[in-house]
Amino acid sequence: MATSSTPRLSRQARNAESSAIRDLLRHASRPGVLSLAGGLPAEARFPVAEMADAAAAVLRRGEGLQYGLTEGDADLREWIADRHTADGSLTDPGDIVVTTGSQQALDLIARVLVDPGDTVVVGDPCYVGARQALAATQPRFVGIRVDHDGLVVDDLAEQLEGGIRPKLVYVVANFDNPSGAVLSLERRDRLVGLAERYGFVIVEDDPYGALRYDDEPVPEVGPGSDSVVRLRTISKTLVPGLRVGWMVGPPWLVEAVTIAKQAVDLHTSTVAQAIVRELVTRPGWFDAHIDTLRPWYRVQRDSLVSALDHTLPEAEFSRPVGGMFLWLRIPGIDAASVLPAALDEGVAFVPGAAFAVHRDLRDHLRLSFATVDSDQFAEAVRRLAHVVH
Repeated sequence: MATSSTPRLSRQARNAESSAIRDLLRHASRPGVLSLAGGLPAEARFPVAEMADAAAAVLRRGEGLQYGLTEGDADLREWIADRHTADGSLTDPGDIVVTTGSQQALDLIARVLVDPGDTVVVGDPCYVGARQALAATQPRFVGIRVDHDGLVVDDLAEQLEGGIRPKLVYVVANFDNPSGAVLSLERRDRLVGLAERYGFVIVEDDPYGALRYDDEPVPEVGPGSDSVVRLRTISKTLVPGLRVGWMVGPPWLVEAVTIAKQAVDLHTSTVAQAIVRELVTRPGWFDAHIDTLRPWYRVQRDSLVSALDHTLPEAEFSRPVGGMFLWLRIPGIDAASVLPAALDEGVAFVPGAAFAVHRDLRDHLRLSFATVDSDQFAEAVRRLAHVVH
């Protein structure tokens, strides 16, 4: 609702939209509601004791208390570079900027690449937070259909041949949010070829890549290509509250992002970076921690799938091989219209329309299997089915 102060806001602030998911979480946190809505990692899997020990060690040494480099902690960037190199993308610490979550990296990239009116390509459906960050630069969004194999790159090629010239293409290649899709190797290769031909930047966001439960990993998008910028985070694998993420990109973009970040926050929290560095550089610790997460989340996913198969057989979905989300279609419903009754019944989800760019996704829902206890999925789906029916 407009107030007497609204005219004092900038045009950008007046046009900014709140996240539908953030707004929904206020209702989903009501007592008695089983929330399949938020993309929150499971607090039960947070390594609290190890983090307390790491924080104590850092503070005993007096580390992380002073201003730091805008690019980020040097030893942490060294570890990040080694991880990316091991994954097949030869990476130098100078290619990395540590950011306040990968969300800030996306915001900074948009600031330095996109002018008002420039074309930005996203998947359709698209992660709401990405659209929020990109929308601040007032681009023209072009949505490209996402199917079981991820972004339909053939559709993008047709649009390019028809004359669109995007500044960037945003893609979640592994376990897309909300669809859960994995971009196929063939499409990854073709997307990089299109980027090099038409001159756009691929922003490959991968917050969930380590959370793979089935199948073999697919190689990174365009290893070694200067057309690809990679965004990563520890939010889904360690804890989100530290707000530590990073971007890996070519030198010209790293320099521009570093200058933009100086104006925004000088640097990411040095204490948070020091705690993360203390943990992840302990030999073998981080990989062992990931190995405890995968089987736990696999049980969560299987419990939700089983509940849907048993109680809501008309639902159409593909069993995700990783990540935190299941993308569901129930023919004939309007999920947004059903949501208030679902909340009254004690179950929350995110309506598919929240992720739509151009497509009609009213009969879709995004369900998260990350936070509800595995023995509660049967009841959560029973409540959902009762409202739908």
